[in-house]
Amino acid sequence: MNASFGKLLISRFMGIRLLPGQVVALAAIGLIVLGACLLMLPFATKPGVHLGLIDALFTATSAVCVTGLIVMDTPQDFTTFGQGVILLLIQIGGLGYALMATLILLILGRRLGLRDRMMLSETMSTMDMQGLVRFVKLVALITFSLEGIGAVLLTLRFAMDHTWSTAAYYGIFHAISAFNNAGFALFSKSLSSFQTDLTINLIVTTLVILGSIGFLVFEDLRDNFRGTRFRLTTHSKLVLSTTGMLLAVGTVGIAMLEWNNPATLQPLSISETFTVSYFHTVSRTAGFTTIDMGEMREPTLYFLLILMAIGGSPGSMSGGIKTTTIAIVFLTIWSLLRRDPDVEVFHRRIPPDLITRSLCLTILALALITGMTLLLASTESQPFLSLMFEVTSAMGIVGMSLGDGETRSLTALFTDFGKVMIMLSMLLGRFGPLMIGLFAVKTSAHKPYRFAQSRVVIG
Repeated sequence: MNASFGKLLISRFMGIRLLPGQVVALAAIGLIVLGACLLMLPFATKPGVHLGLIDALFTATSAVCVTGLIVMDTPQDFTTFGQGVILLLIQIGGLGYALMATLILLILGRRLGLRDRMMLSETMSTMDMQGLVRFVKLVALITFSLEGIGAVLLTLRFAMDHTWSTAAYYGIFHAISAFNNAGFALFSKSLSSFQTDLTINLIVTTLVILGSIGFLVFEDLRDNFRGTRFRLTTHSKLVLSTTGMLLAVGTVGIAMLEWNNPATLQPLSISETFTVSYFHTVSRTAGFTTIDMGEMREPTLYFLLILMAIGGSPGSMSGGIKTTTIAIVFLTIWSLLRRDPDVEVFHRRIPPDLITRSLCLTILALALITGMTLLLASTESQPFLSLMFEVTSAMGIVGMSLGDGETRSLTALFTDFGKVMIMLSMLLGRFGPLMIGLFAVKTSAHKPYRFAQSRVVIG
């Protein structure tokens, strides 16, 4: 009886046909488990450091989701092997499992089937499945080229303070971490010691921005430079303009809110003030810091929280609601105020389905942040704003944290339940749309009828 029942379960399991999104999400979870097992090896941590299962899973999740929240001190608690595992997880998690698997298949000379292309299209947020192989090659070329250039430049800078071997190691680690918007650093207090170092600030912020605008923009720029006429797509224009506006508003906003704060920006010169403000505005998608976030005023933290929730652009290394999504929401509000029946931008009309999806994604993201914060408020003895900041940082896969007063994130003070909830938040932030596919059994049949319209009073 038991044997036949077991065979039935196995046959049912083997007969399950997973959607591309389900495959990617499950592969990411498998990668996290493998990473946690590697981090729990005795030679992955330094002598005297105990790494429990929850902390190992949390570190692996933060690396794969390129978040940067830490419950262990990366340079002090992990050996070079452990740091190497984290770096490998960041690289795979940043590029995406599907893209890494595709690169391996291409290197081995195998052709991509329809299922592989569907999985790639969902992972990379591309508009269609045409030219995916060329797109994958472009993504790999851009990623490894920019990481390589960043590593060389950072190595030259770190060589001023360290030996060449140490400088090269630091350069490679931080270049990959920055471009993938991961926020992991080999310094216990992130990049605080380089607060006014223009070289480090410029290299890191440039890598973060390039990693957050999305590969669709790079593809568009490449196609334009090859052609005889330079004309960006509406997507690229919206990404670049929204990113520029966020950088300007964020830099000025942080500078104004923290101008007279003696614990953060007041002791700095005007140029240093705007350098630090710009750095943290850019880092809203990455998580690097050059000041103690716990010393920021509450209005500044809430302002930064909003920037983190917005995040980067589609098809990039960063998370969040996404720049194009929030841009469409505001364009919709503007059109409504003008009583314009169409939502228009750059002399183009936004399709109604994109407007509906943008509004739904924004509301859903805000609801998840609020719900998770309320849940943690009932289990963790921390200020409400600090909890919301941590949850937003996790769901936006940012990595900024108000800290525990030492070198780790605030999550290090949470209970195991709280840590698991933050892990779930990171997974939702990175693989949300794909994880929804885990619960998608079948699509509903098309209705053969439509009900009559009925007006409802709103406002």
